[in-house]
Amino acid sequence: MDEFLDKNIEEPNDTNDSSPVAGIVDWVARGIIEGRLQPGDDLNSVDLAKRFKVSRTPVREALFVLSREGLVDWSPRRRPRVSAVSLKDVRELYQLRAVLYAQVSFAIVEHASNADIEALWAAHRRLADAAAQHDVDGYFWGNVAFRDEELRVCGNAIFKEVLDSLRMRTNRLRHLSTSLPGRMQRSCEDHQRLCEAYSERDGTLAAALNRSIVLGALRAIEAAWQDGSSPARDDADGASLR
Repeated sequence: MDEFLDKNIEEPNDTNDSSPVAGIVDWVARGIIEGRLQPGDDLNSVDLAKRFKVSRTPVREALFVLSREGLVDWSPRRRPRVSAVSLKDVRELYQLRAVLYAQVSFAIVEHASNADIEALWAAHRRLADAAAQHDVDGYFWGNVAFRDEELRVCGNAIFKEVLDSLRMRTNRLRHLSTSLPGRMQRSCEDHQRLCEAYSERDGTLAAALNRSIVLGALRAIEAAWQDGSSPARDDADGASLR
C-alpha cells in the first residue's frame, strides 16, 4: 500500500476546511483522474487513515463514495482498489454527454447575457494559456471549469444535476483524452469555435460543435483503446480500460 501512496501525489492539506471524508475523496479521485493511481491499485483503509490522521470510519465512507461514483471497485471480502472501465461504458457515457451538451448549448444561446458570454471567453482564455504551456493537467482542470461555466450559464438545473452525477467517472476519461498526442491543441481550437458560436448566438452551430467536441474525444479514446495505449483498460473481456 505504501507503494500506492508514494506515486507523487501531493500530501493532504491540513488547512483544508472540508470534512475528512471530502478531503479523502478529493485526494484519491484526483490521483485516479490524473493517472497517478492506476486500475488495480489497492486502496488500504489503514494506510489512508494514517496519512490523513483520522480513524478508519471516514476513510471507509470516502471509499464508499468513490465506489458509488465508479472510481473504486469494492467487492465483498476484497480490499478496495482502483476500478477499471469497459469500453462499452465509455461509449454509453460519451453518447449521453454528447446529447446533453448539445442541449446545454441551445440553452446558453437562448439565455446567456453578454456578461455570460464574456465569462465563457475568459474560461477559454485560461484553456488557451494552459495549451500554450503544454500543461495537460492545467488544461484538463481548466476544461472542467469551462464546462462548469457552461452549466451555470445555461440555467437548466436538471442538465447540471445529471452531468454533475457523471463527473467523477467521466473526468478520468476526459483527462486521458486530453493527454493523447495532439488532442489538447485540437480541443482548444474546438472550444474557440464554440465560443465564437455562442458570441454569434448561433444555437444550431454551437450545439453541433459541442456534440462534435464530445464525440471527437470519444473517438480519440477508442483509438487509444484499440492500440493498447489507454492506461485504464480492463482486459477481462478484451474491451476495457486498465
